[in-house]
Amino acid sequence: MNAALDRHADEKTAPNLPKRRWRRLLPWGLGLGLLAAGAVVVHQHWHQRAYYYFSTQAHAADVAGRNIWLPGYRVAIDGKPVKGIDSDLSAIAYDYDHDRLLGVTNAGAMRVVVISKTGELLAEYPMHGFEDVEGITYLGDGLVAVADERFQQLDLFRLPEQPGQTIEAKDAQFIVLDLAPNIHNKGFEGVTYDALGDRLFVGKERDPMQLLEVSGVRASLSGGKLQLKVRNLTPWLDKRFFGTDISDLHYDTKTGHLLVLSEESRLIVEFDDQGQVVSFRTLLGAPYGELQHSTPQAEGLTMDADGNLYVVSEPNLFYRFEAR
Repeated sequence: MNAALDRHADEKTAPNLPKRRWRRLLPWGLGLGLLAAGAVVVHQHWHQRAYYYFSTQAHAADVAGRNIWLPGYRVAIDGKPVKGIDSDLSAIAYDYDHDRLLGVTNAGAMRVVVISKTGELLAEYPMHGFEDVEGITYLGDGLVAVADERFQQLDLFRLPEQPGQTIEAKDAQFIVLDLAPNIHNKGFEGVTYDALGDRLFVGKERDPMQLLEVSGVRASLSGGKLQLKVRNLTPWLDKRFFGTDISDLHYDTKTGHLLVLSEESRLIVEFDDQGQVVSFRTLLGAPYGELQHSTPQAEGLTMDADGNLYVVSEPNLFYRFEAR
């Protein structure tokens, strides 16, 4: 009789055992989930994004006309494939002498490409003897600078007079900035030029991220005495940048501000001339951003004379943003 009662009691309590175990494990599961969420927040700097969003929005009216003000841009062209480019559209720059865009591809046969402001391929220049071109900027009068990630150098050359003519590395002048050995494909990714100040800004991708200013570039190339000066602006990134890498840069002459593109964080950040963050915008897709889909690998960034903002994303996607 007692054995039967014990057996009956065991059968009644047995179904409750998994529930009791679940209740004991639930706090652990919630704790691990919170830790994982916290790690994502910290890695992607979401707490800093929130801080700068609310702080910059509060002063939006005060900075009108003095900043680029990235939140004030709307999507005009959303991820348009550039016909004639199959892969690795790695950078973009604005050629203000001809009101057009210049890009580079670094897969297979490298080339400088000419792209319209609506995303059509207009012309191309094959590149011979270059290693790993990741960034491009225009210095005026046909002079172009590209960033070579593998050699950590800037190559400067003039575009040929006729499209289709080859650009030879042996004919280029170069500036070596060999600051970090054994970079393993994490070297210079972005470059941009300040024509008024005659200075190049160069961004190293990550591990660690670096931001450098090289002044006196055209003055040195013109035949006068060498007067290059390198300034380390990396503290701007260490204190305030909330992206996890640098994929390109753009200097805006009108405001004197610098835009920094982060491919991993799908983010553009605006710095003023003192290294303060004054605005940012996301490149996430719906429902978190304005784009239909998040940019898959945003590698290039520039602005034109009218203030339009352009982004290119590997393999061959073209984005245009216009001020509202």
